[in-house]
Amino acid sequence: MNEPTKNKIIQRMEELTKLINKASYDYYVLDNPTISDKEWDNLYYELLDLEKESGIVLPDSPSKKVGGEVLDKFKKVTHRIKLLSLAKAQSSDEIIDWVTRNQNIYKHQEEYSVEYKFDGLSLSLSYNNGLLQSAQTRGNGIIGEDVTEQVKTIRTVPLKIPYTGEIDIQGEGIIKLSELDKYNKTATEKLKNARNAVAGAIRNLDPKITAKRNLDFFAYNINFCPNKTFKSQEEISNFLNNQGFLTGSFFKKVHNIDELNNIINEIDIKRKNLDFLIDGLVIKINNLKVREELGFTEKFPRWAIAYKFEAEETSTILNDITWQVGRTGKITPVAELDPTELCGVTIKRATLNNYNDIMRKKVKLGDRVFIRRSNDVIPEILSVAETFESSKNITKPINCPCCGAVLEDTDTELYCPNHLGCRTQIVLKLTQFTSRNAMNIEGLSVKTLEQLYDKFDIKTFSDIYKLSSSTLSNLEGFKDKKISNILSSIENSKSVKLSNFIYALGIGNIGIKTAKQLAKHYKSIQNLQKASIPDLIVLDDIAEITANEIYHYLHDKINIEEINELVNNHLNIINESSVNITNDSYFYGKKVVLTGTLKNFTRQKAEEIIESLGGTSSTSVTSQTNIVLVGENAGSKLEKAKKLGIQIMYEDEFLTKIPKN
Repeated sequence: MNEPTKNKIIQRMEELTKLINKASYDYYVLDNPTISDKEWDNLYYELLDLEKESGIVLPDSPSKKVGGEVLDKFKKVTHRIKLLSLAKAQSSDEIIDWVTRNQNIYKHQEEYSVEYKFDGLSLSLSYNNGLLQSAQTRGNGIIGEDVTEQVKTIRTVPLKIPYTGEIDIQGEGIIKLSELDKYNKTATEKLKNARNAVAGAIRNLDPKITAKRNLDFFAYNINFCPNKTFKSQEEISNFLNNQGFLTGSFFKKVHNIDELNNIINEIDIKRKNLDFLIDGLVIKINNLKVREELGFTEKFPRWAIAYKFEAEETSTILNDITWQVGRTGKITPVAELDPTELCGVTIKRATLNNYNDIMRKKVKLGDRVFIRRSNDVIPEILSVAETFESSKNITKPINCPCCGAVLEDTDTELYCPNHLGCRTQIVLKLTQFTSRNAMNIEGLSVKTLEQLYDKFDIKTFSDIYKLSSSTLSNLEGFKDKKISNILSSIENSKSVKLSNFIYALGIGNIGIKTAKQLAKHYKSIQNLQKASIPDLIVLDDIAEITANEIYHYLHDKINIEEINELVNNHLNIINESSVNITNDSYFYGKKVVLTGTLKNFTRQKAEEIIESLGGTSSTSVTSQTNIVLVGENAGSKLEKAKKLGIQIMYEDEFLTKIPKN
């Protein structure tokens, strides 16, 4: 390696070391992370690659460290056994490499244990004569902090266990997501995330603060136990359960890469439904005798590895806020971000609920912010990672970004009151009205509706039913066949189910599910118009806010006139009657997901049949799904169903489950 190249590598290693050490200090010591785990890993692995390439390790390189810094405010405790971290893998190839390296040493097929990798704060608990003697953080792996009094407040840490010998038990302090939500509802200073909530509670000098957060402790290892021997990780896990510890209720044994990959895929899907955070799986050789043969590196045991799931959280710079107006007039802030990769896509924008959300999260322009993307939904800003001197306050808008009308401020939300003259509001309302679950009018895209508004002042739902061939022919790109198809679709929409009509109106907080509930209960639009707010609140899933939205929409003079125009002059609304669904229906109480194209039914028709038989149709496959109905050209949903062991039903079988009359 020539000298210029060597110097350039060393310079980059110095930069990485500085960045990583600062981020680690923020994370471990200040309990205030300024970058995400994903970003920390990227920096760390880049440093390791450069160290390997150059053969140089800087004196303060984080690759020499295990764990975090020890805080000065706590008593220092030296662990009886060094607490090592785990080597990490983020792909199947890395797992294969790890297995292959081990097999080259012990020369035969081995059994592996698989457990959750909890995302909290690592703790070591010391017991003697059956009593809890002390508790320590992992610290730097050699020296930790004495947090005994804090840990004693954790409800799932036994103060007494059946085993009376000396024993050190390692595990993770965590806070359940439901407990975090409960805490934040009443907290003056809301907690950023679950990991921070745990670290801040345990590393607080006042144990009363720890107790208030209702933490839990999951045990996963025995670090020191001189008077008892164990043969396997399975035996350790059973022992911990028998001593009264939580272990995460997940323990699997596998024998090859295929079995391991199946479990990884299964848990990657299921983890989104857990009430606590895991960021991966810990894979260990089950046999402790084989572990002794493999031994340790300076930092890691050779017999264990942590498989980390793809991060759903990262951080980036907030450059600007774009204020958008919705179909109800609500003004929503959208964050414009430095592009960053997350969950396999490039993220450039993220949501903030409203101006109060901006104030609560203390977000400023120019800040580095944490963003999260779960279950393929729109990314959201979670919290501020770092504020800079150049960061600027975000100003609350006064005027509508579309029409310029002075906004109404309800203290919780901003609204544009110009419902009859705000172009964006009107086009979005018309888009909702014509959508598939509403009037199902094909061919009227957002772009077409914008043209109709701009050229012909099409503003109301009833205006759509007055469209003619001569009007549509004036639009760019509209030929005879396209015009004929649109007019035919408009004509077909004139006979509409009540639930679809209710949804089409675009009432705030009313999705198709709630619209079906209202249609089933009230049976006609006239009955619904007569319902009072107390009447509506009695229904399931309709809270006071939604009841108010429904009542005020249906009692607005302009909306009443428009509904009367549609009902009297354009539409035949099919008044749905409640169906007596008996529990002997095959689909009763079952959640069904459709994937692919069915030969005999449209997707909408199949969903209607399932719901008429007491089932529920859903769009995503989860552990709660009962059946996946498969048509031609089925995609990833079918694969997920197979991995989760969910019942798969093809169209021929579906036909046999439908009553003939």
